[in-house]
Amino acid sequence: MSRKHTLIAAALVAAPIVLASVAPALASSGGSLPWEGPLQQIQESITGPVAGAIALAAVAIAGGMLIFGGELNDFARRLVYVVLVAGILLGATNIVGLFGATGASIGLTDEQITSIGSNKGGEGDHG
Repeated sequence: MSRKHTLIAAALVAAPIVLASVAPALASSGGSLPWEGPLQQIQESITGPVAGAIALAAVAIAGGMLIFGGELNDFARRLVYVVLVAGILLGATNIVGLFGATGASIGLTDEQITSIGSNKGGEGDHG
């Protein structure tokens, strides 16, 4: 057997072994990245009921300062505006929710998933 035939035979033996060993890595979903957990927690914190209460208090206090504050110097007025805008931004998700807008939903609904799971018939089951 020539050297070329030996290399081809070795490659034909090695290829299925290599493909079988990388199959689990190719089939994995990848998991989550290390910063996704803290970012998810921050998102839940700024869209939850605590954030809504803070936003409501910030808007009420900043609005009261602007209306009844009398003469505020430029720095104080800008600071009140920053607090007002921050309160509005924190409460924006609640405000948008009042208009009926919700998050995007891509994929199957829970009802579709349960109806797929309840289909007990096999491939040839037509009855």
